[in-house]
Amino acid sequence: MTKYAPFLYLILLLPLGSRASEHTDLPEWAAKELDQAHDSLANWVDYSARSLDGLLGTQESLRVENDSYLRITQQASWEESDDPETELNLRFKLDLPTSEERLRLLIESDPEESLGTLAEQGSDRQFSPELSNSNTTIGVDKLTSDDPRRHWNYRLGGGIKLKLPLDTYVRATGERIWALSQSPWELRSYNRLSWFKSDGYSARSHWDLSRPLTDNREFRSYSRLQWQETEDTLEFSQRFEVAQPLSNRSHLRHGVIVIGESLSSPRVEDYYLQSWYRRDIHRGRLFLDLIPELHFDRDSDFEPRWAVTLRLELFLRKSISR
Repeated sequence: MTKYAPFLYLILLLPLGSRASEHTDLPEWAAKELDQAHDSLANWVDYSARSLDGLLGTQESLRVENDSYLRITQQASWEESDDPETELNLRFKLDLPTSEERLRLLIESDPEESLGTLAEQGSDRQFSPELSNSNTTIGVDKLTSDDPRRHWNYRLGGGIKLKLPLDTYVRATGERIWALSQSPWELRSYNRLSWFKSDGYSARSHWDLSRPLTDNREFRSYSRLQWQETEDTLEFSQRFEVAQPLSNRSHLRHGVIVIGESLSSPRVEDYYLQSWYRRDIHRGRLFLDLIPELHFDRDSDFEPRWAVTLRLELFLRKSISR
């Protein structure tokens, strides 16, 4: 029971009726404690990033926007026929934006190349089993200033993965957004080619299509292609979902996800039916996710298996966009 203590403790803290405010579900004393802890840690993250940026970049490091963050999550998962599991996960990024000639130094944990196959990533309700402390990278990205709504925006980068022996990498990323005139449709494209010394080449392409259905509902289509030299197969996934806000701090998504491989001879491996409820519990700093789903996989002859994930996420960043 102790491994579920964070969730039970939070439920006990959630206010009833008149105690709720516009920006928080926590009672006043708990909100105050959380704000103090957040401000202390977020200031440390921001100070560390700006100090290192000033050392390697320019004096503008104290004034420009900095995207550094620390994300701490605690999640519990229940799956049919399996024992319950809990996991504590930490993700971070140190953003150093003022280096000369639009070079940006990034230190981040668990880059997308470490997330494993699309089948391992599944429906994204859980963290990939590939995530680990040995996946931290440090590198330099060269940016272009092109507006992705007008031109392709490219980023070239390289660096090392901080594990022994050191693992070098290079990668190129391209992004583009098309908004058709006189049309509600918007198309986003994200593409990356990577090479890691330990894993060889990999390529991934994301195509996201969306449009509003009503004033408070949006249709979204997410198409993914991924190839990794270590797997030597072309994987694909397709997600269709309808998203709607329930309030200014709660959102709900219903989706269907299909995952397969080999476009030349397509073979579907997994289907998912999923709902995802997300609640901003406190001022864009503490979030609660509740994710029930049904999983139909080929190894089980597509017999449905239920799963539920409950997650707390603490987002630490000095400047929070609301």
